[in-house]
Amino acid sequence: MAGTDGRTSSGNEGLDGVLRGGLVANRLYLLEGSPGSGKTTLALQFLLDGADRGEPGLYVTLSETDEELRGVAAAHGWSLDKISIFELAAAEEAFGAERQQSILHPWENELGGTIKLIKDQVQRIKPRRVVFDSLSEMRLLAQDPLRYRRQVLALKQFFAPLDVTVFIVDDLTGEEVGQRDAHLHSLCHGVITLQRLTLEFGAARRRLEVQKLRGVDFIGGYHDFVIRKGGLEIYPRLIASDHEEPFIGDPVQSGVTELDELMGGGPRRGTTTLVSGPAGAGKTTISLQYIFAACERGERCAIYEFDERIGTMLSRSKAMGLDLARHIEAGRLAIQQIHPAEISPGEFAWRVRREVETQGARLVLIDSLNGYMAAMPQEQQLVLQVHELLSYLNQRGVTTLLINPQSGLVGSMTTGTINISYVSDAVILIRFFEAEGRIRKAISILKNRSGEHEDVIRELRIDSRGVRVGAPLSEFRGVLTGTPQYVGPRAPLMEDRGAGR
Repeated sequence: MAGTDGRTSSGNEGLDGVLRGGLVANRLYLLEGSPGSGKTTLALQFLLDGADRGEPGLYVTLSETDEELRGVAAAHGWSLDKISIFELAAAEEAFGAERQQSILHPWENELGGTIKLIKDQVQRIKPRRVVFDSLSEMRLLAQDPLRYRRQVLALKQFFAPLDVTVFIVDDLTGEEVGQRDAHLHSLCHGVITLQRLTLEFGAARRRLEVQKLRGVDFIGGYHDFVIRKGGLEIYPRLIASDHEEPFIGDPVQSGVTELDELMGGGPRRGTTTLVSGPAGAGKTTISLQYIFAACERGERCAIYEFDERIGTMLSRSKAMGLDLARHIEAGRLAIQQIHPAEISPGEFAWRVRREVETQGARLVLIDSLNGYMAAMPQEQQLVLQVHELLSYLNQRGVTTLLINPQSGLVGSMTTGTINISYVSDAVILIRFFEAEGRIRKAISILKNRSGEHEDVIRELRIDSRGVRVGAPLSEFRGVLTGTPQYVGPRAPLMEDRGAGR
């Protein structure tokens, strides 16, 4: 049933989110897309939702048989017993031998019989929701654009006075994508386009776009989706400004006094901290120190692991005194292994949103930026995608830790093509340097928008007893170059902890 605002559900929660409330009832909609993009599945969801609401549904099919439709439904665990399926081709064959005509026969003679068959079926069932699948067969039979448009107009005029919400389905071949019929779009109240994109590597990506919807303030642009058992799972494009809520930007402490002092108390709530450095420098361990301390305080945390296997990370962190498994069992920590080749940016953002909004996550770790980049093949949109997700987390008062690997070990190092300062509020830099014949690590804070921070460079040690931050390396010059010179009168470096180092 339509709501008080004249809206009705599309049968898909994600699409209703894109439409900011659902479809306008009793209108004609065009659902177009390439083969395999999910049109039939979405159309069936639309009818099944109506059946659950006590609204009779009718599926008029020219392209698929009753058996094929039921096969699609069975793959999703659905039953179509409450939906009427009308095979137009089979009905025309039963209508009489005189209806069997060649494609050279004038379309106008066949039009009347076709409309009569549909009209009789609609009058018999009295549906509230109708799917007409598909227009591509009509286009082939018509052999002429004018006759084809006349048929679509006849369908619209037939359904207009009835209390019916209609989906007409249209297949777009590869040649037709980008050459859509503007006249057909103008006839419909709304146009929804589904696309299936084949990438050079990894799973095919699917996305949805609402081309138009008269009188509705919908979310424009592309929205990623996947087809899983149960239907289309659509992820509305994230708009950070829609999710702002008040919070107090208090510091998030790591549990290591010297590290907190270096950071001016710690990262603030609602900020993003970039942890940067070469491979093996301790970026993940420093980030896990913040995660562990937050869990110890009883806060909910989430880790999205692109690079390292979860089992390896847990065993390595435990060897350093950070027992994360205990907090996972207690429900304070969620860790998700992300496979870049199998996930779209929209799905990843939706996973983060679900963890924040339904589970109350207060600290999020993304490991790493390189893995996130791999999930987005269109680099042109990378900075905008990252910025929108981080802005959303910031406006929800979530503290975000983003690991950014650097290329190189000592000397000059690069951080990739992304603008670090654009996506972060604070930057923690870890570097290797050589002293007394050993490889050592230095940690410093390059910036902190949310407050003061130390401008010194301190030594960093990570061993089986955890993270240790030493005194400022004031007796060294050129630590950040990786080849420092010792200029002090005494040895300023930290001593080993002995056993268990």
